[in-house]
Amino acid sequence: MNDNSLTIAFTVDRTPDQAFAAITNVRGWWSGEIDGLTDELGAEFTYRYQDLHRSTQRITELIPGRRVAWHIVDGHLSFVDDTTEWTGTDITFDIVPTGDGTEVRFTHVGLAPDYECFERCSSAWGFYIATSLRSLINDGSGQPNPKEEDAS
Repeated sequence: MNDNSLTIAFTVDRTPDQAFAAITNVRGWWSGEIDGLTDELGAEFTYRYQDLHRSTQRITELIPGRRVAWHIVDGHLSFVDDTTEWTGTDITFDIVPTGDGTEVRFTHVGLAPDYECFERCSSAWGFYIATSLRSLINDGSGQPNPKEEDAS
């Protein structure tokens, strides 16, 4: 992690193409309501989780087996004073073949430690990336939160 970004990396025993397919299947690993295409260059998709988080991501890079990047066009976080902390930030997934699998390196560029949301956001990203996405790549089943109507 550098001073202006959050980075989470892990290695899986899968191919770069399998990692890429899982990353672009956003509904398979990230909770909440997702509207729009998540696997087409230039497309925008919206993410909403209850009344806590709403954001619009534009897919700015889509290189099969190598890289996925999103630009946060608009964001609203209801649990912090500056509700637009995510607006203008970027999210990247770098996919690198290794000797025994594939490294996935997630970076939320612009999510700085001095942001009010940093602790909560980095904790949530830690779960969605290192646990849910990793599980989707490894086992074909992510661990997004249950939908509100499914939660007990």
